[in-house]
Amino acid sequence: MLKKGTKLYSILTGSCPKCHEESMYVNTNPYAITQIFEMHERCSNCGTKYKIEPSFFYGSMYVSYGVGIAFAVAAFVVAFLFVGTTLLNTFIAIVATLVVFMPIIMRLSRNIWINFFIKYDSSAVKGQLE
Repeated sequence: MLKKGTKLYSILTGSCPKCHEESMYVNTNPYAITQIFEMHERCSNCGTKYKIEPSFFYGSMYVSYGVGIAFAVAAFVVAFLFVGTTLLNTFIAIVATLVVFMPIIMRLSRNIWINFFIKYDSSAVKGQLE
């Protein structure tokens, strides 16, 4: 189970990498295509600024490549090795997978990228007893 305080929790939930208390995104649904990139300026809980510098999330494009490859390999394994489809149908399955999961891949890439630079700080959680 995912536990607050881990990078994996922040990456998979899209929560603030510093306090894990709030979603970084205005709309948590990645399939709301018109709002896929809309993020809060700062975390309302700990004040962490998400866009550390202009064009900060351009670096997430490199992460997106790796995440996309992982999804494509998974689609290949399922379609070709488990289901036993032809190479053409496997290629179609890979393309369909990448198109369907594109919003999730983009969000995951941003989440991974920001978690490279900001670490969890348990003292940033408001109302925590010390």
